[in-house]
Amino acid sequence: MATTRRIRAGERRFREAETSSEKYAAHSEPEEGRPVLVARDPLPPAATSPSRRDLYINREISLLEFQRRVLEEAKDPAMPLLERLKFVAILHSNLDEFFMVRVAGLKKQLSAGVREQSVDAMLPDEQLNQIRDLALTLLTECGALLRDELLPRLRENGVVIYDYVDLSGAQREAARVYFEEAIFPVLTPLAFDPGRPFPHISNLSLNLAVLIEDRGAERRFARIKVPGSLPRLLPVDVTADRDGKSGKTHGFVWIEQVVAAHLDSLFPGMRVLESHPFRVTRDADTLIQELEAGDLLESVEASLRQRRFGTVVGLSLNKGMPAHIRQILTENLEVSNRDIYVLQGPLGLGNLMGVIGKIDRFDLKDKPFRPSTPLALRQAERAPDIWKAIRSNDILLHHPYDSFGPVLHLLESAARDPQVLAIKMTLYRVGRNSPVVRALLDAREHGKQVAVLVELKARFDEESNVEWAKMLEATGVHVIYGLLGLKTHSKTTLIVREEESRIRRYVHLASGNYNAVTANLYTDIGFFTCDTDIGADVTDLFNYLTGYSAKADYRKLLVAPINLRARMAELIRREIAHQQHGERGHLVFKMNALVDEQMINVLYEASAAGVRVDLIVRGMCSLRPGIPGLSENITVTSIVGRFLEHSRIYWFRNAGKEEVFIGSADLMTRNIDHRVEVLFPVENAALTRQVRDGILAIQLADTAKARRLSGAGSYERVRPAEGQEPFSSQAWFLRQGAL
Repeated sequence: MATTRRIRAGERRFREAETSSEKYAAHSEPEEGRPVLVARDPLPPAATSPSRRDLYINREISLLEFQRRVLEEAKDPAMPLLERLKFVAILHSNLDEFFMVRVAGLKKQLSAGVREQSVDAMLPDEQLNQIRDLALTLLTECGALLRDELLPRLRENGVVIYDYVDLSGAQREAARVYFEEAIFPVLTPLAFDPGRPFPHISNLSLNLAVLIEDRGAERRFARIKVPGSLPRLLPVDVTADRDGKSGKTHGFVWIEQVVAAHLDSLFPGMRVLESHPFRVTRDADTLIQELEAGDLLESVEASLRQRRFGTVVGLSLNKGMPAHIRQILTENLEVSNRDIYVLQGPLGLGNLMGVIGKIDRFDLKDKPFRPSTPLALRQAERAPDIWKAIRSNDILLHHPYDSFGPVLHLLESAARDPQVLAIKMTLYRVGRNSPVVRALLDAREHGKQVAVLVELKARFDEESNVEWAKMLEATGVHVIYGLLGLKTHSKTTLIVREEESRIRRYVHLASGNYNAVTANLYTDIGFFTCDTDIGADVTDLFNYLTGYSAKADYRKLLVAPINLRARMAELIRREIAHQQHGERGHLVFKMNALVDEQMINVLYEASAAGVRVDLIVRGMCSLRPGIPGLSENITVTSIVGRFLEHSRIYWFRNAGKEEVFIGSADLMTRNIDHRVEVLFPVENAALTRQVRDGILAIQLADTAKARRLSGAGSYERVRPAEGQEPFSSQAWFLRQGAL
């Protein structure tokens, strides 16, 4: 019943779209909360030909606009307090990665004298100037939010994050004992003087710049690295609070403040004059020279070691740091004033995420939920039954609302099933302590032939993937490290099973990674099938990945970099042809990012021809909607909520014979031309309808967590119709159960 209600809700939206060629906006219907469409006036025709800046949005600025939407979630007073704090941590982690990769790349271009323009005709120095202004604004606003609202509100609700100066005498004594027993042994003060060079400041490390005075009254500089192996927030006994109020459940103090308060222990016989926190961000986008690397595994391991020593791209410090200390840092780290971010309050808050998970205040967090299992798989409790379930029909999983358990069950069943002959997988991000890898190791122990492509170049997961690759190789698994010049980003599993004197191929394809942890945090689509053509295509794909293949096409799959670009453009232009022949052209695409210029131009072409284009783009979007005569038939919606929107879905109306493709590929040049990606068709009519009406239409109707991109490049919240309650697509999915 839940599935039927959800499908009918979305179906209505698409049915109304078929009856009008005007532009629409989404809202919720009052009596049932079902998504419908409301017409609005079309934009006037174009008067002049637009420039490149009028045609496209800069990808870096667009990515920072996504970070602004993350910050908006932290500002949302309707959200539980610890969830708001979680979004503060997410923002800081995202900005760290942005600087390590995107800013680092632009600075490399600048230092190399590259004057290449971005898609919107901006030069590297122009982009860096805008990035600095936007990033500083985000960090400043986030700091003010934490200081002025979140920390006071948390204190009111019994979770206190103290500054060291506010601790009571008993709390300070407990902090001193912890410092001496746990912190002091791992600290290493590093001096800087004519006999000792300036110490290396590792990437993302939190440090104290310390000024001391020796017995001869000479002032000296030292650096203390705050240990990242210890919690950023140290537990504090709230019963010893100096205000004596009851109702407090958790107390913490910043570790860097505890270290700063006990610096005398590190410099005996010296006088500590002052100390100031600072944090360095370095270029982490290390280029792996595959053409010169005899062993990709060794090359990746070397690049991981080098990452700590990349060029400094950002220096964060507090307002209280005096000019003479700042000068020492800027001169020795070789940074300009443009690279310095002067902030108020604690620096580098990404590691707050680990603390939030340890606070057992469930009244201050999102309500827990239990993922569902589709009926077809619910009946497959015993290992042999899962094969029967997949043979009976294709099965779609909508994570995290649907459990990731069936994927693990499939692999665990295959590992021990005597009829299974071989398992082949691509692994991009699997995380640590992975049950997926354990199942593969188990399969090898049971004599299965196991071949795994481990993508060692999965950014920031390289170390984990290197460890898994070595472990798998040690057990006799065939481990492949990808193709020259290409990342393998596709999510594919092939299981070869002998059944009644014949070979049958079972396939799992997905938009998300084989990571059991993120499967509860990201929205993704998984797909089980034993379709003969798809099985043959996946076999050809693995032959392409592991051997030599000049295959130029596939039966049903769209595979990058082979046929995905051409086929996607062909399918969009087919929609244009339908529109020109009197049919209602309609495209609905959901993805993480849209920045490929050629794909944007084809979508502009579709809109100009009258095709309706609804885009759901979580992050970067370089397409500019609302250009008269070119993109006024395009809407761009971004949803930022409890779960990270990660699924990629491409729906084509196709004159009523609708087609839908799902998979790993965003419409980015790197994905289409420089990665191995897979989009797979969903051909079962019932599943196609579920994707259309049970996922896409529901998201397009969101008026709680959705923002709409304007032609100016800014995002505005989608508001419900007057008198109506906001409609949250993610909350809807949780209430209704899985597909």
